[in-house]
Formats: sequence, C-alpha cells, structure tokens
Amino acid sequence: MDEVFSQSKRFFSLPLDEKMKLLRNEKNRGYTPLLDQHLDPANQIHGDYKEGYSIGVEVPEDDPQAEKPLHGPNLWPTADILPGWRETMERYHREALEVARAVARIIALALDLDGNFFDQSEMLGNPIATLRLLHYEGKISEPERGIYGAGAHSDFGLLTLLATDDVTGLQICKDKHVEPQIWEYVSPVKGAFIVNLGDLLERWSNCSFRSTLHRVLVGGQERYSVPTRHMWSLLDAEI
Repeated sequence: MDEVFSQSKRFFSLPLDEKMKLLRNEKNRGYTPLLDQHLDPANQIHGDYKEGYSIGVEVPEDDPQAEKPLHGPNLWPTADILPGWRETMERYHREALEVARAVARIIALALDLDGNFFDQSEMLGNPIATLRLLHYEGKISEPERGIYGAGAHSDFGLLTLLATDDVTGLQICKDKHVEPQIWEYVSPVKGAFIVNLGDLLERWSNCSFRSTLHRVLVGGQERYSVPTRHMWSLLDAEI
C-alpha cells in the first residue's frame, strides 16, 4: 500500500502534458484532469478539485471480451518514465480484489446466503473492478459556495475499498434521506481500508444494506486516496 501511494505521487507530479498523453479512453482507462468529474452538479459550481487515473482488469485488445463495454487493455505510463509503476498497480489491484471477495462473503452470510454467493462468475468471479488513483490539490473547499474536493455521491457498484493518506477530508452522511443532512469526518487509519457500500448492493439487498453518501472537503493540504470499486460482471447479453 505504501508503494502504491509513492507511485501515485510520482505519476501526479509529472508535467500535465505527459499526463494528458494518457487521457481516459472510452473503456474508462487512463487519466482524468482537474475539474473533469462533476459528482454533485446540483450543489457544485464546477467539477471536483481532484485529478485521477483509472485502471481496470487487463483484457488484451485481441480478446473477444475486449468488445464488451468497460473491458479492454489499460493505458500505462512507459517504463522509462515510471519504472515499476505498472507492476505495482497490477499487484495491488489483484490483492484488493481478494480483500473485496472476503468482505463480500461476510455480506452474503449477513443476508442468509451461501458464503460463496458473490464468488459466482456473473458477480465477483469475473468482475468489473476499477482501481482509481486520486490526487486532491490544496484548494480549500467551501461547501456554502459549491466548491468541493469531491461532490456528494454514492458509489454505483457493489462495494468500494478506500485507502487514504493521513490527510483528513472524507465525510459521510449516515442517513442520506434526512434533511438537513448531517456530515461527519472519517479519520484515516494507516494500513486499513474504509469500506463504502454501493447502490448495487442496496438494490440487491432490498435496502438491508444502504449505500454510503460521501464527499471530500479539502482544507488547504494536498490529499491522495486510492479507491478500488468492485462491481459485477457483464453477461454476454447485457451492457
């Protein structure tokens, strides 16, 4: 995990023109620049004050699976610019998926299902799992003016494993249906994951589990985080 944060900082410290060579493609792989994502347009005056980089499950371009939405090869910085970068991210991606499967087994048991329910091939057996590297610049968030590090949202997949640095910024709203909404900070814990439940799990569990509304407020310090979003497989007949 330490190496992932170190390598993430190396990438985001590159000149913008180098990062733009890896601009996100139609398969949702690659770099997203500052203000590109706009998670809460009803309350934000512009996009999030963060930049990101998305990595999915590697599927060779000549593989028939690459024809599916969100499947395909990743975009990688060249080894001469960032040596060891790809190997670090691929290893972390694999290991985070194993953690997600372990958490999903606990969720399955809580729903009175077989513990291996989510291991089926159409779920986490062959998942769409996206690793994102995020860098928040040091601009101070001002919610009353619609300025956020990341606007309020819930993740749309099954669950997200979030690793953060030691800079506080993540806020959650425990009851997203109550007005006014009450927000509280989640303190970072080194070496631990914060687990966000997603909209898909809320729907599948008939609201036994609720997705977590969350946002990021930045207080003038740079902040790095690494969410790994685990979704589900796309069946051949679905998109």
